[in-house]
Amino acid sequence: SALIGVLNNAIESQMERLRKGRSQVLETNHTLVLGWSTQIFTILNELMVANENQSNARIVILADKDKVEMEDEIRERVEVKGKTRIICRNGSPIDPNDLEIASPHSAKSIIVLPPETSDPDTDVIKTVLAITNNPNRRAEAYNIVTQIRNAKNMDVLKLVGEKDNVQAVLTGDLIARVVAQTSRQSGLSIVYTELMNFGGDEIYFKQEPALAGKTFGQALLAYEDSCLMGLRKADGKILLSPAMDTRVEAGDQIFALSADDDTIRISNQSQPPINEAVIRSSGRAVQPRPEKCLILGWNRSGTTIVRELDNYVAKGSQVTVVADVDNIEKQIRANGGNLKNQTLAVEEGETTDRDLLNKLGVEDYDHVIVLAYSTLEAQEADAKTLVTLLHLRDMAEKDETPFSIVSEMLDLRNRELAEATQVDDFIVSEHLISLMMAQLSENAELFDVFIDIFDPEGAEIYLKPVDDYVATDEPVNFYTVVEAARRRGETALGYRITSETGDAGKSYGVHTNPKKSAQVTFRPEDKIIVIAEN
Repeated sequence: SALIGVLNNAIESQMERLRKGRSQVLETNHTLVLGWSTQIFTILNELMVANENQSNARIVILADKDKVEMEDEIRERVEVKGKTRIICRNGSPIDPNDLEIASPHSAKSIIVLPPETSDPDTDVIKTVLAITNNPNRRAEAYNIVTQIRNAKNMDVLKLVGEKDNVQAVLTGDLIARVVAQTSRQSGLSIVYTELMNFGGDEIYFKQEPALAGKTFGQALLAYEDSCLMGLRKADGKILLSPAMDTRVEAGDQIFALSADDDTIRISNQSQPPINEAVIRSSGRAVQPRPEKCLILGWNRSGTTIVRELDNYVAKGSQVTVVADVDNIEKQIRANGGNLKNQTLAVEEGETTDRDLLNKLGVEDYDHVIVLAYSTLEAQEADAKTLVTLLHLRDMAEKDETPFSIVSEMLDLRNRELAEATQVDDFIVSEHLISLMMAQLSENAELFDVFIDIFDPEGAEIYLKPVDDYVATDEPVNFYTVVEAARRRGETALGYRITSETGDAGKSYGVHTNPKKSAQVTFRPEDKIIVIAEN
């Protein structure tokens, strides 16, 4: 009986230890996620899709949270695919001793999630420091993906990880640029999501000796099932949609949007089937006119959004900010600098108040941006946003010249509720950042491409009127669209069918990397998705 008692206690002790998640992880070549936040569910779902065809994929999570709670939440919100296994461990990511439990030195990539606190950058820097300066660290560089809120902390992070490949996404600037650009181009946020998720097509690099000596413009028509986006020169420099006469040299790599890396194949067609009769001229020059933009609500991205809008609008434009927050104008002046193209008006008020919205004359604005309050909990902030959107939808339905509405949501689960408001675009900020981090954890080479795509300097992604490129109301293949864009010095990535904007199953009308020989009949309100200088 004494022996049975000893054995029983030993087994119970071991079971309790396993339940608490304090046992050593024995995996190698795994993806390690450090920390816990709502972003983890998007990251896990994306990694599941990315590893669906792998037989031995492992994802290890180390967080200062009960192991059983983590496993329960993952079961509820993550769709397990393929043979990928998720292993949870309890421990502090900033403690070097706890880090050893998750075997960071044998991981292929490490994702550091910021905590949901007022100053998450401090914990991110500490966690990266605990990895890179660990006395047991490996000789080769770690691949670490994380995010930083304050731009001033980027330099500190670079110092901490100077010997390693530390890639940090500057969240505030990225989301602000997406909001600013999307407010003027409906559907752009969906295009970004399509480019960054693992469902459908992704961006791949490939060395293509057969293209050596040809121009980038000629290379655009060389693929049937892939959309060429740019070149990576032999020295590593990324050229997103370079000039059409840029030569592809030996040692250069192309990067393209494709279903898989092995689907980037040069077409056997010697002469692409281009229909010259439907190609329109280089396009009409449209004189930019002053615009009026209304921002309802406020968060830490607000000042950057105002500054970014100033880079896109014509002189004489106006931006009005209305929020239940003090000192907004002071924040903008301190962080956004002087505005060159637009005048600023700030009013304090409750954005869910219908009387206030009527008083503002919302219908007189070209664009309305609804921001989530960062001072509130995610669900409370999204609830406030939903009420504001319901009022705006009602006002838009009564207006003969409807304004565009772009809204920021904090929780992806609230998007389905928000779709009832028929808003032009939803930007789930943390979801977009999570998609990018998952992509970078699988392919670190994409970092420079993403930075270039979101950089306001140089080429960017635009949705432009289809009749600037090809004739409408008659069948046309995508080879012809690519050629029409090429003649304008632009790279075509796809198109948006306006009649499908309410259909989530058809990606809200966004079609990236369509089969080039397939024909489509455009309507005048449809858009062509291009990479262009302006």
